[in-house]
Formats: sequence, structure tokens, C-alpha cells
Amino acid sequence: MPKKSERERLADLEARQRKVAEDVENARRALRGRYASIIGELAVEELTEREFRELVGLAIRSGGEAAVGALKSLPIRPAK
Repeated sequence: MPKKSERERLADLEARQRKVAEDVENARRALRGRYASIIGELAVEELTEREFRELVGLAIRSGGEAAVGALKSLPIRPAK
């Protein structure tokens, strides 16, 4: 089997790189979709959109474990 030229090798590597990037994006979309389906089961309508975005953003930035720990330490508000 003849050895590939540098140009052919580069083209193959770039094709693999595009495939991996596509696989990553598909996995990201699937995971986000799964998490988004959880939202349908939560009473998010009690929050404004701004509060919800801020809550989720802060939880993601601080890390799941830290966010859960901090929220668990808060008193539970009685249901309306």
C-alpha cells in the first residue's frame, strides 16, 4: 500500500476532526434535550424568566454539587 502524502494525511485528519466535532455537538444536543425535558416536570412558572436564567446560569458556573449544597441550606418556602 503506497504511503500517503502529507496533503492526503492532512485531509484525512481534518475529516476526522470534523467528524469528532459533529459527534460532540450531537452528544451535547442530546444531553441538553434530556435535561430540557426535566424542566417540563418542574413548576418553573413561579419564577420569572430572568430569575430562572440567572438561577440556572449561577448553578452551572458554581458547579452542580456546590449549587445543590447551597440551595439545600436555604429554608423551604411554603407552597402557594
